[in-house]
Amino acid sequence: MGLSETLSTFFGFEEHDTDLRTEILAGVTTFLTMSYIVVVNPAILTDQPGDGGFTDGISLANHSPGEVQQMLAVVTILAASVAIFVMAFYANRPFAQAPGLGLNAFFAFTVTGAMGIPWETALAAVFVEGLVFILLTSVGAREYVISLFPAPVKFSVGTGIGLFLAIIGLQAMGIVAPDEATMIAMGDLAQDPVAVLSVVGLLFTFALYARGIPGAIVFGIIGTTIAGWALTAAGVTPPGVLAPESLPGAQYDISPLAGAFIEGFANVEAFSFALVVFTFFFVDFFDTAGTLTGVSQVAGFLDDEGNLPDADKPLMADAIGTTVGSMLGTSTVTTFVESATGVEAGGRTGMTAFVVGVLFLLSLAIVPLAAAIPQYASHIALVVVAVIMFANVTDIQWDDLTHAIPAGLTIIVMPFTYSIAYGIAAGIVSYPIVKSAVGEYDEIHVGQWVLAAAFVLYFFVRTGGILTGAV
Repeated sequence: MGLSETLSTFFGFEEHDTDLRTEILAGVTTFLTMSYIVVVNPAILTDQPGDGGFTDGISLANHSPGEVQQMLAVVTILAASVAIFVMAFYANRPFAQAPGLGLNAFFAFTVTGAMGIPWETALAAVFVEGLVFILLTSVGAREYVISLFPAPVKFSVGTGIGLFLAIIGLQAMGIVAPDEATMIAMGDLAQDPVAVLSVVGLLFTFALYARGIPGAIVFGIIGTTIAGWALTAAGVTPPGVLAPESLPGAQYDISPLAGAFIEGFANVEAFSFALVVFTFFFVDFFDTAGTLTGVSQVAGFLDDEGNLPDADKPLMADAIGTTVGSMLGTSTVTTFVESATGVEAGGRTGMTAFVVGVLFLLSLAIVPLAAAIPQYASHIALVVVAVIMFANVTDIQWDDLTHAIPAGLTIIVMPFTYSIAYGIAAGIVSYPIVKSAVGEYDEIHVGQWVLAAAFVLYFFVRTGGILTGAV
């Protein structure tokens, strides 16, 4: 039996009405649309200087931010590859995983930033919840809880995450800026070269994407980066504005990050650490569930009730990826919405995921370029992905207020509180309340009341000063 026949039999090409050529093309398509994460994830997780001493990510005393970014690029690739290969050979689904956008922002800006928790402890918390997820997934508990998600919340999570990512991206690009009167306002576009080039780069990327060019986001990031370096070389702007003043040497040694989660367990007060894990658990659980549901929705894999058949297997790939990723030094791994592009190209089996995993490993060769890409260029990806994720909003029954209210709250609360978990919580808490208000008690599952009560507790823990006081 030849290689093609072996792969066909293993992945079930005939059963899924596909072939090897189609699966390879789908894998290449998915990789091109999501490979930006190799640059974007390190950019978000790395603590950048110039924040007035405010820490919002990972920093190493004896390494520059550029070196840390390269380490995180290697870790990103390895963590993604592990999860993707589990998806390919265990779940046999055409989904691809990597450290998730939104979850990495929560890690950097909320946990290590606003909450002031050491990044090693944050990694330890991710490790613990990864193990918990493996356990819960193995017994089917995660799939059951996800099935309790109210439909309007399922279909609105993607849009809420999109808005959250858009704000992060637009701030990094200088297009929006903090304002004392309105909280957020337009940046100084005409005076800020970063904002000007960001706008041009963003529009260029959207133009490529609208033309249906595979890898449009990658080409947009690279094109914007080249323009920034060219303007710097021409003397239009001084070094350090549109391009880094200097670049570190190639950095493939990830030993300062790998295993750092173990240090996070040292001298940790049990109650405070439990609360950190609790926070990560809620954010990761429902964000991963929402993203996987959103991807499956785009791919057409959901059943009539909005559930993904055999969801435990792709969830296991996420759980293992998260656990391994935390051991290596990165935030939670999740399924990427860009996986839908491979599905649209015909990918239907784990062979598509396998191709993506191989391409991620091959991308180790370009790790030194991670430090050469400015943050404003890498964050173009966040805004483009945000717009893509808005598509799910059309599946919400806006003419039914018992759906519109939970969905609307999910979408609104998420970006304005800078928290994915808060948005999901708002939707889940409001659903049984509005359903009860109109007398539709038979449409409320007892488990949805339990979820609502759990999220009320979550709100109390996060906003009542308990967590801040404990750590």
